[in-house]
Amino acid sequence: MYMKRQDGGSVLPRESVLAQGVRLALGALSVSAALGMLAGAAQAQEQDGEAGQKKMQRVEITGSAIKRLESETALPVQIITRAEIDKAGVTTAAELMARVSANVGGLTDGASINIGGDQRGFNSANLRGVGTSSTLVLLNGRRMANFASPGDDAGVDLNNIPAAALQRVEVLLDGASALYGTDAIGGVINFITRKDYQGVELNVYGSGTQEGGAGKRTASITAGTGDLVADGYNIFAVVDLQKTDRLRSSQRKFIPNLQIPQRLGHLLSNFTSPANIRLSNAQRTELQKNGFLLNGQPITNRQINFAIPNCAPPANLYLPNGTGGVDACTYDYMGDTELYPKTDKQNLLTRGVLKLNNDHQLYAEVALSRSRSYYVGSSARVTGYLDYSKVPQLVNAGFDTAVDEDGDPVGRELELRMRLNEAGMRTSQLTSESQRFVVGATGTLAGWDYDVGLNHSVNVVKDRDTHGYVLYDKLLEGIAAGDINPFGPSSAKGRALLDSIQIDDEVRHARGTMDGVDFKASRALMALGGGDMALALGGEVRRERTEFRPSALLMSDNINNDAAPEGGKGTSDSRNVQAIYGELLLPLTKQWQAQLSGRYDHYERVGGALSPKVGLTYMPSKQVLMRASAGKGFRAPSMSDLHRPTVYSSTATLPDPVLCATVDNNYADCALNWDTRRYSNDKLKPERSRQFSAGLVLEPSQHWTFSFDYWNIKRMDLISEIGDDIILGNLGKYGDLVHRDEDNEIDYIELRKENRGAQKASGIDITADLHGVKTAWGRFGGHLSGTYVLDSKIQTSPGEDFISNLNAFVTDGVVQRWRHTITLDWDNGPYSASLSNTYSSGYRDQNSAINTDDGSVVKANRVKAYTLWDMSGAYAVSKQFKLRAGIQNLFNTSPPYSNQAYFFLSGYDPTYTDPRGRRFYASANYSFK
Repeated sequence: MYMKRQDGGSVLPRESVLAQGVRLALGALSVSAALGMLAGAAQAQEQDGEAGQKKMQRVEITGSAIKRLESETALPVQIITRAEIDKAGVTTAAELMARVSANVGGLTDGASINIGGDQRGFNSANLRGVGTSSTLVLLNGRRMANFASPGDDAGVDLNNIPAAALQRVEVLLDGASALYGTDAIGGVINFITRKDYQGVELNVYGSGTQEGGAGKRTASITAGTGDLVADGYNIFAVVDLQKTDRLRSSQRKFIPNLQIPQRLGHLLSNFTSPANIRLSNAQRTELQKNGFLLNGQPITNRQINFAIPNCAPPANLYLPNGTGGVDACTYDYMGDTELYPKTDKQNLLTRGVLKLNNDHQLYAEVALSRSRSYYVGSSARVTGYLDYSKVPQLVNAGFDTAVDEDGDPVGRELELRMRLNEAGMRTSQLTSESQRFVVGATGTLAGWDYDVGLNHSVNVVKDRDTHGYVLYDKLLEGIAAGDINPFGPSSAKGRALLDSIQIDDEVRHARGTMDGVDFKASRALMALGGGDMALALGGEVRRERTEFRPSALLMSDNINNDAAPEGGKGTSDSRNVQAIYGELLLPLTKQWQAQLSGRYDHYERVGGALSPKVGLTYMPSKQVLMRASAGKGFRAPSMSDLHRPTVYSSTATLPDPVLCATVDNNYADCALNWDTRRYSNDKLKPERSRQFSAGLVLEPSQHWTFSFDYWNIKRMDLISEIGDDIILGNLGKYGDLVHRDEDNEIDYIELRKENRGAQKASGIDITADLHGVKTAWGRFGGHLSGTYVLDSKIQTSPGEDFISNLNAFVTDGVVQRWRHTITLDWDNGPYSASLSNTYSSGYRDQNSAINTDDGSVVKANRVKAYTLWDMSGAYAVSKQFKLRAGIQNLFNTSPPYSNQAYFFLSGYDPTYTDPRGRRFYASANYSFK
């Protein structure tokens, strides 16, 4: 996506103008940045070329605190306009960011599909793949409260951005800690809303998918009154309403085409209906000794099911190579699970400005939002227990009198792995609510442009179990008594019991609050060879507070499939943050311009650091612009890093080398889903970073612009956990993180936040822009924005080798070598059309999943490249009334097969793919001026 420019003329600034635009060259001006910024001038002018008659206003662009004429800048940011958002047919900030090639591994609705998972409902951006916590998201240049639910990622929930209110989005693709603070190492995304709007605008949008599910309806109204110049005030409001239907795997043909049961049966579930029985070693030996047959054959495994080989399909399958094994059943949860949740979103943004006089204004802004996601998973997994005498097929097994080879009793009790279909699907409701209130003043005083504001921002996350979760103790009693039948329909008494022990409880409540005061001021100081030297000063003081409150019912640890956090209590923490920064613009000559900036941040109980930055721009001719920058930064640990509650989880199926050494390395006996405990750490130190960049912008003709920018980021004292797969693969180094019981078997693996090692990332941003080509058939334009990653790797400890996830899925994700977006535009009078393509290159798959039945490792796979085409057309019925229709995923491309074992959804990677398939949409816009 890129910013339109007027026809004709050079998109690069004049030499004297460039001098004043360099202060914006805050660093690695990304390629897209180049084009978008350079075209910024055109956006401020009229398309007919008569811009000279229009008075230009001084504005501030992301990447600098110094105001200047927008037409005089070559900005280091990618600008995405309202028109481009409309052409793409996207309606949310998360959908928009998915089309930015520099956004890698952000959190999505698809990736958050799981049962009882961390930070469900959180949509985030991740510039450069260096982490959500290192990408700063702003609304109108100011911070918002982070998503309140504790977890590994800290950042703003994109669901809380009022999409219909956006005027443009500015993406600074360079570390900007020197101006914006510690969480801007990867870059800054500034969502800018409409201002000073007059009139009424109505917009409706509807979309549907070819195969059904995931339909969407949106409606918005924008209304404003008052001319700031003539009336001395302006007030406007935007209301945006959205509803999205859920999408289930049973609605998509590509799911069975992935052949998940055949390829990834060992990633499916061994909790089935009818239930699998998990025998002890002694019980299995006793049955084998007695000549017990199942399906006409002697049993070989500890897991058996009397329903084989039928297994109650289609949900329960007989897969000898599946997780159930040759003697039991396997549950195919991918046969009918949720791929995309049902959601509804409401956003309100209102802004008022009061002109005191020609030099001073007061303003106020209120943003309210609520995003609710309804997650529906498979029916509950139950680990139950039953006396063997109540199982007809085993009533004569004699477990009560038998002893094992050591003379110990075999034991009467059977362990059951059952699927509780009669309790219904596990259903939960995740609500993220945001409130943001800003009041401030702006203007000019004694030659200084100033802006001062108060910011109160809140995010509240409510996680509610609504159905399918039951009281565990009562459930066990019902199973033991025979009222709940693990192998078939339960009695009326059993079904009544299940109804009576259903949970409907807000199990987790999180609240995050940010209160701050900020100021900034800038002015010209003296004339230099290329223009006026300018200075900007600013600072902020803010208080961050987080609260996590689990319910009493959750803390009782009595909800089946929803475990209590360790410690038996919630958390409540706060800290103060202070910062001051400065920026100096030095237009040395008409060709050379320098920018010096620095910021000092101090976090209570963590410490502070100075983040300096220097930028340099050189323009030897009107067709060539060169730039470079270098700087340092630091990221303070988030409140969640420092104080989150302990989270119980489990690994993918991994081998324990200690156990494997005792069973001849047979993975069937030594690979399991090991329990983990994830801990925060209140002793964490800040991360340190350094970044540098160098770029070139070329405009060989009035129709073509090219941009190339190299960027390089390194983070030290990296705040991270060591991947569980890396821990088990390097027990000599990390064996102290594996806690074992008295039998030397793994009890749990400790995943604790520490300052570990480093992270490196580098690459090249490339853009090509074709603009303003007039023909007899209309006007044509095109844009390519791509990112080629040269390096992406993490070092787990100082002195250790770096582990690369470039074009390879490691632990929890992949960074693709090449990603791009291409857009082709045409317009002719009232008609216009757009064709776009997004592309992600293929990569080496995770290739580590283990079949615990036979000990085999998944067949190695390379994930294919993923490319989507979108098309839209529009017709302006009049100046007031516009219609648009389009097709997304024009060729109905399915997500490529992946054997990744990290995410709940199997068969593909949900972080960057879209399971919705071909979609049709239409929108109508009517404005009253």
